Amino acid sequence: MLKHQHTKLIKEEATRLGFLSCGISKAQFLEQEAPRLEKWLKAGMNGQMHYMENHFDKRLDPTKLVEGSKSVISLLLNYFPPETQNVGSYKLSKYAYGTDYHFVIKDKLKSLLNFIQEEIGEVHGRAFVDSAPVLDKAWAAKSGLGWIGKHSNLLTRQVGSFYFIAELIVDLELEYDLPTTDHCGTCTACIDACPTQAITEPYVVDGSKCISYFTIELKENIPTDFKGKFDDWIFGCDICQDVCPWNRFSKSHSEPLFNPHPELLAMTKKNWEEISEDIFKKVFQKSAVKRTKFEGLKRNINFIKD
Repeated sequence: MLKHQHTKLIKEEATRLGFLSCGISKAQFLEQEAPRLEKWLKAGMNGQMHYMENHFDKRLDPTKLVEGSKSVISLLLNYFPPETQNVGSYKLSKYAYGTDYHFVIKDKLKSLLNFIQEEIGEVHGRAFVDSAPVLDKAWAAKSGLGWIGKHSNLLTRQVGSFYFIAELIVDLELEYDLPTTDHCGTCTACIDACPTQAITEPYVVDGSKCISYFTIELKENIPTDFKGKFDDWIFGCDICQDVCPWNRFSKSHSEPLFNPHPELLAMTKKNWEEISEDIFKKVFQKSAVKRTKFEGLKRNINFIKD
């Protein structure tokens, strides 16, 4: 009975904090994901993202991240924007329009953990937002929040895939949700649309061929083989999500911090090509775009423009 009450309390508070949905699964070793991750790494699909090779055990076993952990609470936060950039502009992934999601979600997770501790008692846990060795999509799928699509993103029938995934791993036993079923069917829209053929087969993405990897993660020059294939994306890429039929159901977020800087949506290609470091700092002061740094953004623009 207590498990039921605690689970209900946590899910209600997650909704109050603005999360799209909340699912819970038992903290245990991810048996199915282990061989997949190993195969993916051995094939070198992580490119220069060497951090993906670190902490292999921790990625698969939450009890190695949080001692005594019993539950993984997975949460989704919508970022689909009410407005998008100028047609014909260089493009940013929609998740980077507003304030860096790490800060926004971390605050919400801390609030949720504090609530759990105040309402339930002495509960120990840690918040994770894409910054530690946690397979967030696998946990979200295990918690019934959606299924992993052929583009390797989490999909839900109600809202598509434009949302962030985060976790609280806690030493509290709760009621666990069941995974949902795969609804990709015979659709191959994401595979067909990827300009760099990064989706090598259904459910497998070669990270080292992905536009997001080249424009964010890669620190050296972008290989010339990919010239003319970026479709004007200079930070991230949304192509596989934009073409997905399930994203017809995406609804605008209600998080003011995800609203873009007023100057961003009006920027033209000319504005981007002439961007100064001062303008970069002003427009992207709190944005995830800072990850690529001014020089990285200029490199990306020049790679497309030249």
